[in-house]
Amino acid sequence: MEEFAEYYGMPSWSVTNAFRVLTRKKPLEDSNESKLAKVLSAFDLTALGIGSTLGVGVYVLAGEVSKQVAGPAVVISFLIAAIASIFAGLCYAEFGARVPKAGSAYIYSYVTIGEFIAFLIGWNLILEYAIGSASVVKGLSTYLDQLCGNPMSSFLGTHMPINIQGLGAYPDLFAFVVTILFSLAIAVGAKESTRVNNVFTILNLGVVLFVIIAGLFHVSSSNWSIPKSSVPEGYGDGGFMPYGVSGIIKGAAVCFYGFIGFDCIATAGEEAKNPKKSIPFAVIVSLAMIFLAYFGVSSVLTMMLPYYEQDEKAPLPHVFRINGWHVAEYVVSIGAMFGLCSSMMGAMFPLPRIVFAMSNDGLLFRFLGDISEKYKTPFKGTMLTGLLTGILAAVFNLSQLVNMMSIGTLLAYSMVASCVLMLRYEVDDRRESRIIGNSRSSGSADQDQPCALWRRLFNSKGLTVSTKQTSRIVTVMVTLFSLWCFVFSQILTKFEEDLSNVTHFDGIALILGAIPLVIMLVIISRQPTSAVNLSFKVPLVPWLPGISILINIYLMIKLDILTWVRFCIWLTIGLAIFLAYGIRHSRLRQREQRNNSMAIMRDCSESALLGQENSKYSNEVPLILMHSTS
Repeated sequence: MEEFAEYYGMPSWSVTNAFRVLTRKKPLEDSNESKLAKVLSAFDLTALGIGSTLGVGVYVLAGEVSKQVAGPAVVISFLIAAIASIFAGLCYAEFGARVPKAGSAYIYSYVTIGEFIAFLIGWNLILEYAIGSASVVKGLSTYLDQLCGNPMSSFLGTHMPINIQGLGAYPDLFAFVVTILFSLAIAVGAKESTRVNNVFTILNLGVVLFVIIAGLFHVSSSNWSIPKSSVPEGYGDGGFMPYGVSGIIKGAAVCFYGFIGFDCIATAGEEAKNPKKSIPFAVIVSLAMIFLAYFGVSSVLTMMLPYYEQDEKAPLPHVFRINGWHVAEYVVSIGAMFGLCSSMMGAMFPLPRIVFAMSNDGLLFRFLGDISEKYKTPFKGTMLTGLLTGILAAVFNLSQLVNMMSIGTLLAYSMVASCVLMLRYEVDDRRESRIIGNSRSSGSADQDQPCALWRRLFNSKGLTVSTKQTSRIVTVMVTLFSLWCFVFSQILTKFEEDLSNVTHFDGIALILGAIPLVIMLVIISRQPTSAVNLSFKVPLVPWLPGISILINIYLMIKLDILTWVRFCIWLTIGLAIFLAYGIRHSRLRQREQRNNSMAIMRDCSESALLGQENSKYSNEVPLILMHSTS
């Protein structure tokens, strides 16, 4: 144990020391101010969020989910995913207002929560941006292949098949090459300006509006009520919900991918004029506009053509081709190309920035953050992350990439919501001492009473200032709440998978499972909140973040087992890097070691001076005695 403790830089192994190391916080003054000009307005950030998010989801995902998972009820799936995203977006917005330096959730959590949670969130962000970029370029590849008559998939599928379960049918070399080229463009200093991004975003929204308006001339409400007898085998029971409530929920878990990307607003906030106000505004407005776009496109798509006749790879050109409107087909195809390219740049641009920040903090390998003298960018980190993205795009198909990114992002959003809860009730150090002094002077004997625990849990004394004790109560309750959400989600699954066979015992189990969640949120709500003034706060705390955690965890368990296996492998790799490298090379640990060394040297010098004085005194005493004797 002593060797293990010494290896990780701890004086002696104990739970306290381990907790201290894992919760080391990055000082706010250590978050060096960006040298980039603060020129981005709220409109620029909103356009960036829309451009980065409105990509594959609107051009590809709606057709795939409606045909295979939810049917016409894909519109409800998008609504559920939008609600979960808005809840998460509000939590991100409070994080941005709490830390007076714009940046990603990684920086937020490092400053406010601690090193280990920051690493997990940063590691998940790498997964999110890498797979997000891979899925966009995969969508671009399949889209072009479909428009050209599938020559690429036919050739590669015949000559280079991948006969491994869990991977794609063939290596997508086009997607790999495009990813490397985009990475090279970013690595050599090509930067997406806000003006170009705004143009692409407006063009993207223009195509979406064109699809909705043009499609309204060919819609038929009968496609939402197709009888079961007319539905081909394997495509559900027809009607508005051919795959049942289960299909809607599973579709929401996949459609959630369509809203991923708004957190790049926080990453690009380093250049915002007023990040505390513009980031919350941009997050909420961009999510609302993205939902309206998805809702409109999916509604028109499923009303123009029966859900089981949709083209999974390029649904929008296909539906206009079936209706004989070839001009609209080409307009949509060209618009989709620009939209996917813009979305890919928006997804790839933050990835090297996250890797650079983590390597600069010592949590990832230092060479990933090396700045090229020629290009003034982290060239090695950008190209290696591009290589990772290209490999993911080449070996996995689109649905697998979507599921993998959904689970990583859902976990990151859950952690952000949990952090917001803990920070809202964090200890008020400057005011706590006054409360402790008053409680001691009053001679309180609550510690010896059997019911003291319940009084502390429900704050029967009506404390108005948060203390270490109330902060610990909130931390424990948030942890238990998150764990119990997994149990409750399993109970809830019974109702959405087989609602017709639900028994009274299932109803009782649902009620009994919900009661602990409500009690834990009530206990949290009874605790005193922090007195920190913020420009934006999540409303209805702790209920709204609690619901966000529950929705995220519920959507996570709806994903298939292979997605969980791949995600666990990713987390295992990350934990191995953190334990073997990050925890030892952390800049905070090195700073602590320097401070300890300086303190030891100072103590040694003081001891040496004291020894010299004592020695001098001991030498002077005999002389004084001899002089007095004489």
